[in-house]
Amino acid sequence: MRKPVLRIMKSLFFSTVLFFSTHNYIQAQPVVGFNNFITSGLSSPVDITGAGDGTNRLFIVEQGGRIRIHNGISLLATPFLDMSTLITSGGERGLLSVAFHPDYETNRYFFVYYTNLSGDITIGRYQAQAGNPNLADPLSGVVLLNIPKPFSNHNGGDLNFGPDGYLYFGTGDGGSGGDPNNYSQNGLSLLGKMIRIDVNNFLTPPYYTIPADNPYVADPTVDDHIWALGLRNPWRWSFDRSTNDMWIADVGQGSWEEVNFRAAGSTGGVNYGWRCYEGNAPYNTTGCLPQSSYTSPIFVYPHVFATGGFSITGGFVYRGTEYPVLQGYYICADYVSGNVWLINSDGGGGWITRRQAGLPGNISGFGEADNGTLYAVSLGGSVYKVDVTTVLPLSLLSFSGKKQPGYNQLFWEVTASQNIRRFIVEFRGESSNWQASGDVQAVNQAGDQQYQFRHYTAETGKLFYRLQIEEDNGSVTYSPVISINGKETGKIKVFPTVINNQVLQVVAEKEVTGITILDGAGRTILLRSVGRQQGYFTVSLPALQRGMYWVQLQTVTGNETTRIIIE
Repeated sequence: MRKPVLRIMKSLFFSTVLFFSTHNYIQAQPVVGFNNFITSGLSSPVDITGAGDGTNRLFIVEQGGRIRIHNGISLLATPFLDMSTLITSGGERGLLSVAFHPDYETNRYFFVYYTNLSGDITIGRYQAQAGNPNLADPLSGVVLLNIPKPFSNHNGGDLNFGPDGYLYFGTGDGGSGGDPNNYSQNGLSLLGKMIRIDVNNFLTPPYYTIPADNPYVADPTVDDHIWALGLRNPWRWSFDRSTNDMWIADVGQGSWEEVNFRAAGSTGGVNYGWRCYEGNAPYNTTGCLPQSSYTSPIFVYPHVFATGGFSITGGFVYRGTEYPVLQGYYICADYVSGNVWLINSDGGGGWITRRQAGLPGNISGFGEADNGTLYAVSLGGSVYKVDVTTVLPLSLLSFSGKKQPGYNQLFWEVTASQNIRRFIVEFRGESSNWQASGDVQAVNQAGDQQYQFRHYTAETGKLFYRLQIEEDNGSVTYSPVISINGKETGKIKVFPTVINNQVLQVVAEKEVTGITILDGAGRTILLRSVGRQQGYFTVSLPALQRGMYWVQLQTVTGNETTRIIIE
């Protein structure tokens, strides 16, 4: 029989504390690995994806013009499609990606993005053979769209179906350097754009229509095909299969690489700023609006080999089932340096980024199997399965604050302090930017450690706080965001314990209205209203497996979170 082990958080004192998403509160950090999956037999792979037909076959795009199949056991010798005689390949050109129609299982249509013999960006459509799912019909090919280009580089290269069933693809700015023709900001050019079309017109040329709700259909200064403007070279981008958020990695010019984010349900019609801005830095602002008029990236990194790189390869938000600790992290890589970043929300409107070094370079693309398993391809010919090699120790156990006369008192508790150099306390108002208030050196010892910090302020409104956690190796992560309302005081104490793995005991000095229990992957195990309980009460539990759980208690003025461990 499992023995319930109680690890109670020390008393947490709150003024009004803004609760953050629990799965972001967990600071266990997954360390990703690239495990060899295919090591030979491929030539310059640039894209990999499932077909959505439930077979879990992987379709691998070779830049030279072939689409190969891995059937789950081996790489098939005969290509699914060979269109090498129809493309111009080399450098940044070639067969660049494939996307399968949402109804591929019944209609067998798929779409390809390539540069044709004239070097134009081309969107084509093919159909798989009815009698052999491992072969496409090469005679079924039709061209939907050609976009001429003045230079050979910056072709974009990725197309994906959105949650609305429409086909999206990102085009490069036409090439050369610095977008000399200013195509990205020219609304009548399809270069440097995100394009959105309806490809369900299967019989009549041009085999697509423009959705009536495309953002610029009523604007004569912008082409109706366009969903968004101001991109430089969105080589790889994706939709989050769980939330439908859009993540666009845009290759930079000379100083910055960037990741752009568009939340699900948001309309198009945004301008990402190139060539006016590269990342968040001005590039060529002639004829441009203020930076606030453009949609800024959520993440940038510099052209520095050690901590950044020189060409971003966009990835995916991990939604596989094999590694729950990786759930919700967007993973991208730099083609040159081999650095990899994991990005997720901090729960307060910002983003936590963590860099990992020492992974294989030349990563040219990422892709998902039908079951959500994530893969990466290297232009050198390898395919890697993205997995988790290590989970770093849980570093942040609690973070809270309390209003005091003349200052705000912050409290936090961590474990594995010997891996941490210092904590930088940052704060902001409701309409201001983050700024540092001070730092606290970490105690270089194993085991749980408690810290406090006083922020002296006369502010009577709401202030937001976060911790910048700097580790010994120089990497930085951010805590979730809490808030302290300067107009309210008070405290909450919650002492949870588990009896016989079946009953949760709570002693609360403030009214509790609800309780949520989540497992270590952020999945909800229990969600229950408890009326307006105060003092001692118990809550019956479902059967809990061995592991760590988070208990969140909702109160009339805030929320409290603690953890329990069942062994």
